[in-house]
Amino acid sequence: MPRKRTTGAQASGDCAIATRSKTKLPKGLETADLVDYYTRLVQARTLDERIWALNRQGKVPIAASSQGHEAAQLGSLLAAEKDGDCFLFPYYRDLALKVAAGLTPVQVMMSFMGKAGDPYSNGRQFPLQGADLPHKIIQISNVVAAGLTQSVGYALGSRMSGGETVVFVYFGDGATSQGETHEAMNFASIHKLPVIFICENNRYAISTPQTSQMGVEEVATRSAAYGMPGFTVDGMDLMSCYEATREAITHARAQGPVLLEMMVERFMSHTTDDDDRRYRPEGEVERARERDPVITLAQMLIDEKILTQKQVDAIAAEALRATDEATDIADSSSPPDASVLHESVYGP
Repeated sequence: MPRKRTTGAQASGDCAIATRSKTKLPKGLETADLVDYYTRLVQARTLDERIWALNRQGKVPIAASSQGHEAAQLGSLLAAEKDGDCFLFPYYRDLALKVAAGLTPVQVMMSFMGKAGDPYSNGRQFPLQGADLPHKIIQISNVVAAGLTQSVGYALGSRMSGGETVVFVYFGDGATSQGETHEAMNFASIHKLPVIFICENNRYAISTPQTSQMGVEEVATRSAAYGMPGFTVDGMDLMSCYEATREAITHARAQGPVLLEMMVERFMSHTTDDDDRRYRPEGEVERARERDPVITLAQMLIDEKILTQKQVDAIAAEALRATDEATDIADSSSPPDASVLHESVYGP
């Protein structure tokens, strides 16, 4: 699996900065893909913003925003969809991934408002927790790093069944300080399992900065300890994330696991219950928003004459219309009946 470098990129040990050409599309992509994924990105962002507002109105109990993480999530998903045989284990900050994978605005709102019709748990679990098998997604809980061992088990089961599925597992930088991360990466490496470990590194484990979590500058350098390749990727650039993930899929299927560290920004507080103004330097979020993938991707599409400003505005308007409709439907829906409390506890 080749390492890609650009002038001035920092590399440490076996970790390299994965970048892309600024002048042409990566292999396998067409302009239609960019328009499609920009549309999905805008829909995910619009839903995320609405969920945050609904929490302040007392209609959504809690949420963890994906704002700032979307390019990493959608870029990797684009590679998964192009491949066609990948399975996803997201974590609690992966709303954009789930929306882009096919979760409808109505289903999202049903889940966050705890209403009957939530496709994950029928309104009986933390929002979007459980299994969404039609979209090849499993997220059992919010326990930090728990998804890593589960994903490795899924990859092992797939291989034992003769399958060629590549498993993606997503987690934050804080999860890399948990023992399950070591166990999962070590086991995957020993058995050369087709797993891509995707660390969405926003440099904060709730309020704890990365410098207080670990003694390395890049999480990806830890891959050397497990005998797997590791790469640090610009997680604010959808195409860089696509390209790195596409190459990781090829490696994982043929040779074993890969660690991708996607450097992202967390635009919002850790959750709706947190206030990041207590621990983040003044101006940090404002500076980070200058690289907002919603803005930068739109500008690139306009500059390359793929879309006009009028078309960009129409995409935003349609996302808002769908979000408004979904909000109204969910708000007027009923919670699950108490009689179904024990359904699907021990079986489908």
